[in-house]
Amino acid sequence: MTTAVWILAALIGFTALAYINASGRVWGAGILLMLAASWALTALPLALNALLTVIFIVLAIPLAIPSLRRKLISDGVLGVYRKLMPPMSQTESDALEAGTVWWDGELFTGRPAWSRLLATPEPALTAEEQRFLDEETEQLCAMTSDWETTNVYKDLPPEVWQFVRDKGFLGMIIPKEYGGLGFSAWAHSQVITKLSTRSGTAAVTVMVPNSLGPGELLLHYGTDEQRRRYLPRLAKGLEIPCFALTNPQAGSDAASIPDYAIVAWGEHEGRRVLGLSVTWDKRYITLGPVATLLGLAFRVHDPDHLLGETEDLGITCALIPTTHAGVIIGRRHMPLNAVFQNGPNSGRDVFIPMDWVIGGAPMIGRGWRMLMESLAAGRGISLPSSNTGMSILAVRAVGGYARVRTQFRTAIGRFEGVEEALARMGGNLYMMDATRRLTVAAVDLGEKPAVASAIAKYHITERARQTINDGMDVIGGKGICMGPSNFLGGAYMQHPVAITVEGANILTRSLIIFGQGAIRCHPFVLREIEATRQTDRNAASIAFDDALFGHLRFTLSNLARTLVTGLTGSHFVRVRAAVAPETRRYYQQLTRFSAALALLADVSMGTLGGALKRKESLSARLGDILSLLYLCSAALKRFEAEGRQAADAPLLHWAIWDAMFKAQSAFEGVISNFPNRLLAFLLRRMVFPLGRPYTVPSDALGAQVAQLLIAPSATRDRLTAGMFIGRDDDDPVGLIERALVATVAIEPVEAKLKAATREGRLDGQLPPGTGVDALAQRAVAAGVIEPDEAQALIIQRDLAARVIRVDDFDRDLGASLLKPAIDALHTPTKPARRRAVA
Repeated sequence: MTTAVWILAALIGFTALAYINASGRVWGAGILLMLAASWALTALPLALNALLTVIFIVLAIPLAIPSLRRKLISDGVLGVYRKLMPPMSQTESDALEAGTVWWDGELFTGRPAWSRLLATPEPALTAEEQRFLDEETEQLCAMTSDWETTNVYKDLPPEVWQFVRDKGFLGMIIPKEYGGLGFSAWAHSQVITKLSTRSGTAAVTVMVPNSLGPGELLLHYGTDEQRRRYLPRLAKGLEIPCFALTNPQAGSDAASIPDYAIVAWGEHEGRRVLGLSVTWDKRYITLGPVATLLGLAFRVHDPDHLLGETEDLGITCALIPTTHAGVIIGRRHMPLNAVFQNGPNSGRDVFIPMDWVIGGAPMIGRGWRMLMESLAAGRGISLPSSNTGMSILAVRAVGGYARVRTQFRTAIGRFEGVEEALARMGGNLYMMDATRRLTVAAVDLGEKPAVASAIAKYHITERARQTINDGMDVIGGKGICMGPSNFLGGAYMQHPVAITVEGANILTRSLIIFGQGAIRCHPFVLREIEATRQTDRNAASIAFDDALFGHLRFTLSNLARTLVTGLTGSHFVRVRAAVAPETRRYYQQLTRFSAALALLADVSMGTLGGALKRKESLSARLGDILSLLYLCSAALKRFEAEGRQAADAPLLHWAIWDAMFKAQSAFEGVISNFPNRLLAFLLRRMVFPLGRPYTVPSDALGAQVAQLLIAPSATRDRLTAGMFIGRDDDDPVGLIERALVATVAIEPVEAKLKAATREGRLDGQLPPGTGVDALAQRAVAAGVIEPDEAQALIIQRDLAARVIRVDDFDRDLGASLLKPAIDALHTPTKPARRRAVA
């Protein structure tokens, strides 16, 4: 009996030490205490007690003396680690080290500090930024429409281009000292979000110069002379920038671009100067066809060693005026019927002076690091904002349409099948916008959240795709007939562009999120890697020893935390933050999943090593878990920041249940496909010892979310904040808004008519050819409704008819008007124009 009690006490005690990630000294004291208890109580046979004591002394002494521990253990492991580590190129190193670790790092700890998340300041606009959003941005929205830009101008109208230049839209991120607006990342995001509820072309045209491009690169890496020369002109729209990275042979694998430059002497402005002879072939370059300033990425070679002993100097970025001799601006691409300016450009043996390199000669070979650091921030703003904007449009307009449109004498928004789609739309948008806010807040705090921005880009664009698809399903024929009254067809056609750019989503999910996250976010892996790269043997030994034993304690702790929180359903997890009572369980479950993710990541990296990089499906699922924890964190942060709005709770609950169920499925996907089946068996028992706790969101919860979308309310306004609603009489979204208000108002009238018809006081059958006017007059005459109610009924029927109307055109769809252009396509094309010095 004593032995059993001692063993049980030892298991509980050691599990507790692991759970709290006790230090080595505390572990030693705990083991010593248990041995003393065993001797005192004779809990174990004398020989076994003696053996355990000897083993403890033999292990404790070297472990307690750092220099001895390093010599006996760590240095040997370091040697093996160095042999197993695959060689890392400079571009791989730059990609891994670019940006900063933020809340994504907390999610890898197994015990996220929720108080830190909730203490993150909410982004806010200054008075100047708010005015710009309310006035200039509102005006720009009113000046554009996707139908007009796509089918009339094939571009933004000239007056819109001029407005964009004059009002500083192209210089939002440029500081005021250079003539820009000097806006925050939040203001930048809000402007792009609002524009995206109206016109994808306008949003992209404004978005690109304020994202990864010449302006951003000059701000952080340009020389003083380059900033003074270009930033004021960029801010005022006197220069239109683009940035050319993608080569036909290097898309997602952008680091392998074959575009090159040779260090050489050449003539520039009548002087012999040292520079670069550049050859490139680029495509998919947004704003390229109209750009006046070309940002260009290429690899520099120095075969004559004019700059030093190294021949391959690496990827470099330069600025080249498009009027420069040898620059070839190609024709336009047409990306899925979107008409933002986009096209190829090229050049062969184009000589540029060295001072055209961004940052000058010292920045040669630093281009990839520059791009990765800029992308770490920019990727978290542009596409998340534009896709959130498109989803806001879809949710508000489709929700209103679902209340106005009736079938079988019932609003289609009340059918369960439609409710299911609306629930996904509402829940996804709530989480998308929360993720956008949290990520942009990090950028405004000075972070460059590389992993978080990849998460935001991938998951917001994917959820936007689901939201738009659901919206198209709900509106049916209204969505597939193009024309001025179609409010969603353009977004449906053009949305795959967002899936493709700034890292194709398939590769972002399978290679980047966990591939980069496991190293950057893990508290010890990057430290271990850095130790292997140190040339000072003693410093490397000390650094690796510290990281190695910290890593071992970290893994042991998360093993214990995963098992304990799984067995207890995480009910006893302490949430060290003041949170809404109805959300406390979510924080506890997220803490449990954080520990399980950290454990699974360590087991995967420890057993698969470099092979994990090739196990892309496993890596993708591990990335899904990290991503979903981040998205849930954002949703909970939003709920707290908005004052725990009870009316919004269904949106939060649906979003969390959906995400946690998907995270749970990702865990199952990793374990079920884990190559080592014994480990897979053990991991399943540790992660889900009592079964899987989450199910899909309930139908009842989904119905609550759907009803929030089909009726005017403060919740609907919060969910779709930033939406542009046109005031023109025939604006399709404005029309839906007016029809929705009218529909809700006349529903009591409809109820009176139905009751009177059922009771025989009103003949609801109308002769063929008669309309609602006749019914209204008959109902007034019968005393069923009042005259003002009859008028409201007539107005609502007219608005509803206009809402569901689709556009029609001449039989040739205007082909006769386009015949000259079509004929021109079949004539031999002239070579792309080569720009010469003016």
